[in-house]
Amino acid sequence: MLADKQPPSTIDISTARLRRLEISCSKTLSTGQHGFSERLRHLTLRLQTSLELDRLLEFFFEEVSNLTPLQALSYCHSGTDFQLQIGEANGFDVSYSLSHSGDCLGELRLFSSNYVPDSVLEQLENALDCLLFPLRNALLYRQAVQASLKDSLTGAGNRTAMVQALSRETELSRRHCQPMSIIMLDMDHFKRLNDIYGHQAGDAALKATALLLREQLRNVDMVFRFGGEEFVLVLSNSGPQAAAVVAERIRAAVQNLCFLVGDQQVRLSASLGCATYQPCESQDDLLHRADQALYQAKKEGRNRTRMASL
Repeated sequence: MLADKQPPSTIDISTARLRRLEISCSKTLSTGQHGFSERLRHLTLRLQTSLELDRLLEFFFEEVSNLTPLQALSYCHSGTDFQLQIGEANGFDVSYSLSHSGDCLGELRLFSSNYVPDSVLEQLENALDCLLFPLRNALLYRQAVQASLKDSLTGAGNRTAMVQALSRETELSRRHCQPMSIIMLDMDHFKRLNDIYGHQAGDAALKATALLLREQLRNVDMVFRFGGEEFVLVLSNSGPQAAAVVAERIRAAVQNLCFLVGDQQVRLSASLGCATYQPCESQDDLLHRADQALYQAKKEGRNRTRMASL
């Protein structure tokens, strides 16, 4: 717990449970404890109804708030790049490092406006026991979903992920009247690279390019491998001018990339086509306009960017 008079602490849930075991075993079940057992059973049943991490943690927060007035919950799991905060994270807090069968399940913090006594901490830790197995299942589900939406070579999103992202972003653009743009990128003379240096060098070039693209974009932007040596970038809340600036920055970064095959430096370049979403336009139409702009860039000599016509 964090308070003016107490040092911060991070508690492994298993260690915390063992620490309180002797005290718990010496107690007899009172009427209140029977009621708490019923709440735990209700919590366990509710946590079995979802594999979505955000909903699972929302259920947990709602239920444990019946034990003690909690004002916030924060959770992060670096392995699946997941973070969630419910409520305003201030006041007293207790932190738990969660694990199950040797698997790290992330870091959980619970916040309260008032000091949380040991008796309530014991109940919270019993409630956390109910969370561990459903949380592990939800993390495994998230990992499986993430794997199914990633290109195995480059780590970029695959075409299925791109279709989902475009559906979401076009809906947001329509609903909030905010711009959204895409960039279609094609590596220049990629077949020649494969023919001269081999497919392993080609694969390495694609990996290096995908990494470079992620480094050049904001966290809210997305990178997808469209197929072969083509990538599609989805730029949230970005109009044509912003997309053109990003595309040119990426073109220059690819051209300046230090790509080595053995001890030989190989120059790479890319052509890019940009298109900004128009109201009521389909995904296919948007992609087609970006592809036409890309075709124009390659037709005019490659290693350049072009904007799509409306």
